[in-house]
Amino acid sequence: MGERSGSLVVTGPSLVVLAAGRARRYGGLKQLAPIGVHGESVIDLLASDAFAADFAHLVLVVNPETGPEIRRHVEASWPREWSVDFALQERASGTVPATLAALPYLDATAPFAISNADDLYGRDVFSLLSEHLTTKTTNCLIGFRLDRALVGDLPVSRGVCNVVNGHLTDIVERRLVHDSPDGFVADDGLSPVLLDPDTTVSMNLWGFQPAIWPLLSEAVTRHDFAAVPEALLPDFVGAILHHHPLRFDVLLTSARCVGVTHADDLPLVQMEVRLQVELGERSEYAFGV
Repeated sequence: MGERSGSLVVTGPSLVVLAAGRARRYGGLKQLAPIGVHGESVIDLLASDAFAADFAHLVLVVNPETGPEIRRHVEASWPREWSVDFALQERASGTVPATLAALPYLDATAPFAISNADDLYGRDVFSLLSEHLTTKTTNCLIGFRLDRALVGDLPVSRGVCNVVNGHLTDIVERRLVHDSPDGFVADDGLSPVLLDPDTTVSMNLWGFQPAIWPLLSEAVTRHDFAAVPEALLPDFVGAILHHHPLRFDVLLTSARCVGVTHADDLPLVQMEVRLQVELGERSEYAFGV
């Protein structure tokens, strides 16, 4: 894995798509879950949005078990002119090692973006991120409203952000977040239990400057994988905010982010995509007619 499958010269930013998850809660290969009007997968629509927003290169980080199937799908379905690489994450060790796995396929001196492979962020949000990476010199995070970043009633994890003067000052991964008759709650033993609907949350859509690479490497070296099997980006960023003079601008959006975490989410996301098409917010076809 890893050969360039497209032929474009990279002129815009690169996007690393974290597609190595095992999808235990979903019970299948959710990166290929058919959410489009014509059966397009999550990563089909995500990639289409990213390339339309002036990203020039995608690196799909995959695992040994499901990676071959994802690669076959991409090579059979995606336009040949799209510049795409595949990076292999050998074991399930979290999103920090997954990001490092993409480094051989990136320009280590250029800014880049990170996204999940099972969330649909939208073209406008990717445009916001692409513009920042091409015009600014700071790291950034796309901040979503909590009430615009949940699908269904089953529990999920969300990175709750503390934002001061447009800058990220802390991020805490809250687990078992779900809607309830009392409002949005997180049943993870942390405080507060009740979360405001307009709480700013991370959906793992980041923009990083090149200075992040040695910090990512250091974090993996120091991480105790025996005690905590996965090193996660929200925890990594939360730690470096207190120890390094790196600035993270929070780019707030009112856009809706929908993703496939549980099998029950699939029909809800399919309905949301159809609604976006009907409202003219997205094309009926991921790859053109």
